[in-house]
Amino acid sequence: MKKIVAVCACPAGIAHTYMAAENLENFAKRKGYGIKVETNGSAGVENRLSEQNIKEADVVIIAADTKVEMERFKGKKLLMASVSDAVRKVETIFEKIENANIDIY
Repeated sequence: MKKIVAVCACPAGIAHTYMAAENLENFAKRKGYGIKVETNGSAGVENRLSEQNIKEADVVIIAADTKVEMERFKGKKLLMASVSDAVRKVETIFEKIENANIDIY
């Protein structure tokens, strides 16, 4: 099973952050992937990814329209997307993962 970690963050950090996280989680589960999503919203960082989560991940998804702490993902396959892509075009994100169309950060 492919393991994915993701970070969702938008400037307002209200609805879209959590909608994006929910879409990524639901789509990943339908595809049979393990996933853990960190949200960076108005309440601050929730479900922070541990070093172990990141180490075990095959792919990192950053669905953010604001600054995200990136140094911790060095050496990982990393896919950047907007929050709106994770809300409206989540299947496109997973197509890129399945086609191995991802660069290493």
